[in-house]
Amino acid sequence: MDVTNYRETAYNKPFIEQRADPYVYRDGEGNYYFTASVPAYDRIVLRRADSIKGLKDAPEKTLWVKHESGEQSLHIWAPEIHFLDGEWYIYYAAGDKDDEWEIRPYVLRCTGADPMADAWEELGMMQAAEEDPFSFHAFSLDATVLENQGERYYIWAEKTGVGKQISNLYIAKMESPTRLSTAQVLLTTPDYDWERVDFWVNEGPAILKHDGMIYLTFSASATGACYCMGLMYAREDADLLDPRSWTKLRHPVLKTDEEAGVYGPGHNSFVKAEDGVTDLCVYHARPYDEIIGNPLYDPNRHAMIMKVEYDKEGFPVFRYQTHNI
Repeated sequence: MDVTNYRETAYNKPFIEQRADPYVYRDGEGNYYFTASVPAYDRIVLRRADSIKGLKDAPEKTLWVKHESGEQSLHIWAPEIHFLDGEWYIYYAAGDKDDEWEIRPYVLRCTGADPMADAWEELGMMQAAEEDPFSFHAFSLDATVLENQGERYYIWAEKTGVGKQISNLYIAKMESPTRLSTAQVLLTTPDYDWERVDFWVNEGPAILKHDGMIYLTFSASATGACYCMGLMYAREDADLLDPRSWTKLRHPVLKTDEEAGVYGPGHNSFVKAEDGVTDLCVYHARPYDEIIGNPLYDPNRHAMIMKVEYDKEGFPVFRYQTHNI
């Protein structure tokens, strides 16, 4: 790292270097899959291991490379891998080099049973429900999938407004892995000061279930040291398409800590440890704050990992830890 203010601490050692927007998935056989945004924003990569620790040094395979022009030719961001209806899918965002902020959500499907060995095919953009004239017509990214009580939901970030637009989070039910069945519902918009630094942003949703509750973390503000992680929650048996079912905490649950040397934490995912009980939070952060140029293109957002703790009321607690898993 060619920076003058980098200071290594016990808290900011990377789990996987230069991998932002990290997503980890555990399959039914106990294998772990890791994908993330790469600094060049030009491809989708995947690695597999039989343990969380093993992901760190597991060989990484390029599954798909951006187009040379037109749609999906720039800004390949935030892939997530999911196993749905017996098949592997990857959800990701991509732009167009002729209109670099024309970011939209896309889907890949594996043509076989082995996501590391078999080919992947493009399924095009995620499709909105027929009665929904709004979704995916503007800057849209960071999709995740929530499965709950026999229903499947798609949660994503999309910008709205004119001029300097606002990034909100939306939710809708899924008809299939590539199409929504209901119109979008607004989950959260940047309400508070910590969500409005440089840009008004809610993005990067991630789902954690615990003791009958659904916790939804999200990231807020611009991509520098102001980037942080917020939290919403709802009961598992609630109507998740009713905004009144959700409560957003007033303050971020994870933010820059100068003493720990961790800057701009966010865009996380959750996965169970090998014991099947312990919840792990995989997130990205930088080990310094003085960034030359646009923070979006600084390559040193590293994947980091922590155990999720719970307080006496059952709420998740996020603390920087002195060890990797």
